[in-house]
Amino acid sequence: MPLELDTPLTYVKGVGPHRAAMLQTKGLETIEDLIQYFPFRYEDRSNLKPIAKLAPGEMATVIAEVKAAKVSSFKRKGLGLFEAEFTDASKAVLLAKWFRSAYLADKLLPGTRVALYGKIEFDNYRGELQMMHPETELLSGDDDEGEASLHTGRIVPVYEAAQKVNTRVIRSLMFRVLQQMPRLTDRLPEELRHRLKFPDRTAAIRAIHFPDNETPVRIWNDFRSQAQFRLIFEEFFWLECGLEIKRKKGKMVPGISFQLNDKVRDSIKKLLPFKPTGAQKRVLKEIAEDMASPSPMNRLLQGDVGSGKTIVAAEAAVIALENGYQAAFLAPTEILATQHFLGLRPLFRKLGYEPALLTGSNTAREKLQIKEMLRNGMIHIAIGTHALIEKDVEFANLGLVVIDEQHRFGVMQRFELLQKGVSPDVLVMTATPIPRTLALTLFGDLDASVIDEMPPGRKKIQTKHYTADQVELAYSEIQREVEKGRQAYVVYPVIEESETTAMKAAQQQYEHLSKEVFPNIPIGLLHGRLGANEKEAAMDAFKQGRTRILVSTTVIEVGVDVPNATVMVIEQAERFGLSQLHQLRGRVGRGAEQSHCMLITEKLNDTGKERIRTLVDSQDGFYIAEMDLKLRGPGEFFGTKQSGLPSLQIANILRDPDILEAARHEAKAFVERPPSQEAYAAAVEYIRGHWQRRYGLVQVG
Repeated sequence: MPLELDTPLTYVKGVGPHRAAMLQTKGLETIEDLIQYFPFRYEDRSNLKPIAKLAPGEMATVIAEVKAAKVSSFKRKGLGLFEAEFTDASKAVLLAKWFRSAYLADKLLPGTRVALYGKIEFDNYRGELQMMHPETELLSGDDDEGEASLHTGRIVPVYEAAQKVNTRVIRSLMFRVLQQMPRLTDRLPEELRHRLKFPDRTAAIRAIHFPDNETPVRIWNDFRSQAQFRLIFEEFFWLECGLEIKRKKGKMVPGISFQLNDKVRDSIKKLLPFKPTGAQKRVLKEIAEDMASPSPMNRLLQGDVGSGKTIVAAEAAVIALENGYQAAFLAPTEILATQHFLGLRPLFRKLGYEPALLTGSNTAREKLQIKEMLRNGMIHIAIGTHALIEKDVEFANLGLVVIDEQHRFGVMQRFELLQKGVSPDVLVMTATPIPRTLALTLFGDLDASVIDEMPPGRKKIQTKHYTADQVELAYSEIQREVEKGRQAYVVYPVIEESETTAMKAAQQQYEHLSKEVFPNIPIGLLHGRLGANEKEAAMDAFKQGRTRILVSTTVIEVGVDVPNATVMVIEQAERFGLSQLHQLRGRVGRGAEQSHCMLITEKLNDTGKERIRTLVDSQDGFYIAEMDLKLRGPGEFFGTKQSGLPSLQIANILRDPDILEAARHEAKAFVERPPSQEAYAAAVEYIRGHWQRRYGLVQVG
């Protein structure tokens, strides 16, 4: 009987309740899930040879029988060497060895028929051919006739195991399922398939799981075979179609049409503490035009460290406030929310508007009071953390939502805040420059503005790398700068599991620096466990110049602006991601004087060395972000699982940026000019059915 796509895997021969539970850990529950569980690499086992014809240096597959086997133990625990002799019809002998693999003695018993794949070497000591740590697959057991050929003598797909369900079992299950699988409906628009000469979906899926031997294995491992290209393109196409449809629908929703009159412009000018850059003016114009339009704004504001995004967001808030609406600033941490509040409060109060800070640290009484004033419209701008999203937080008239570091929030959290107003405008900010490929998948439904110009007079920050035993050189630099009347930061990493550890390290270093290294220099201490008033006092003392050195955990990462600070010392710099190091470096270099950043490291692996080298060589935030993405991968790039990244099955934004760009171009054209209303309606229906489950994103339509 043919299997349907929604048939549970328990109906497949070889999948009982126990295996089904293990497959479920990889999200494999139905036939459709399994056929879309793609190999992550391929092995060319087509060089199938008898032992007598093997030659040293070649990669080969051998089908042979275990002749003898033994485990040699070593004094060091766990170094057991398992050796086995194999023979075949040619009567020649092949030796195979595995270190730390004594467990194989229970599997590779004499008489067992095995497929071995690996590099052929010559054992000078014994004068025999051998394989070291070959891949092995037992060929005796419950195979159906013909299934043994799935694992040898061909290009073989390799799958990620699902607990104890190994790649060989998955390969056999895939073969059985594809034999019974019905012809798949091809959802890609027909015109597009023909124009791009794509194979149909059924043929592409069969080819990916069981490739022919005509296409070299290198092409398969580069994910550039015809079948792979088609499915990568298709995944990006539907993702980008969904984002484009969301953007299109967003433009059709009635929103607030803010007035941009002389009174609004005068208030914006009064707000500014300095002359804006050309880039800030251009970006504000884009935002203002969006806010004046009758549909809700959905805009991403990107810019390098110190480029002045927050002040542009404050100007946007003034437009809303002057039109009689409230604004909300949502930040991912209390520290960042507090910094925004401290920086923006004097600017808004100067215009007669009342801001408030709402975080988890507020007392119950403070929270009640702030919520009451928000409800009555007495607070004009609310700055806060997740506390702003709580159900009992109500606004009198919410017109603008500013979300800082959006990737630190789940998609639904952004959605919940928007429900507190009637189609408010949304400005999403990020101080992490986002590589284009990531922006297209994460923020593809937003219009983008980039502040690509720094305030005038800024000098390039001199960045140096010192090992821990060279830290005195960094201290000498601090001494020199402080003697010139400048100020310095000394930063310690907060390790996610324990902010207390970082706090203690900062506390100890504060005492070491103030008593032994700089006894005559006033030093301040700032960490996440201080109360809001203590943090404010510590930052204020540093801003006013009463303390010359600020010892801190990463609470000063974003949003602190002290132009007189010219030295940034980052201890244990290997613990930070590249983008975070770039953010910290951006706390200095905000005045006209030459600034310095010193990266102190303890232990560096190869990735760490590359990270430090990138930072010493470059100050281009977008280049640094691209490198960070390559070194850490999309999942770790933001250091959070809340990033809302789509879970792609075969496409990879690092490997496939060219296909992503092509798919985005085609998706945009399809949504703007669909071949027919029927084709468009079918696409929306298909995306709606797959959007949440496949990509983990908010529904379309």
